[in-house]
Amino acid sequence: MQAGSVGNTDEYSSYARVPAWGYTHVTVNHGDREWAREDDGDGINEVHVNTIEGVWSLLRSWLRPHRGLSQRWLPLYLAFFQAMHNIRCRGFSMLEPMLNLLLTSAPRNPG
Repeated sequence: MQAGSVGNTDEYSSYARVPAWGYTHVTVNHGDREWAREDDGDGINEVHVNTIEGVWSLLRSWLRPHRGLSQRWLPLYLAFFQAMHNIRCRGFSMLEPMLNLLLTSAPRNPG
């Protein structure tokens, strides 16, 4: 997140530090059965955490078969998951987009 970004969370106490890190922090209170909130009267729920909770759920189910990942390699697993999630493919259908992503972002050898 870039400084000044808005972070949506629930009211878990660990998130209390977010404003001190330079971010705007808005919350939903799951304890009061609040799952989303519409703040400006336009009919759209601006404050919610459903999207990120869905992503974490997908990540957990994707990592589950690996049973015990090395902390050393976890950033690579997360980067791979992020790339595959962003191109919205699963199974063999992700082969072509993955190769395109790798080939277009690979450093070029001028020799």
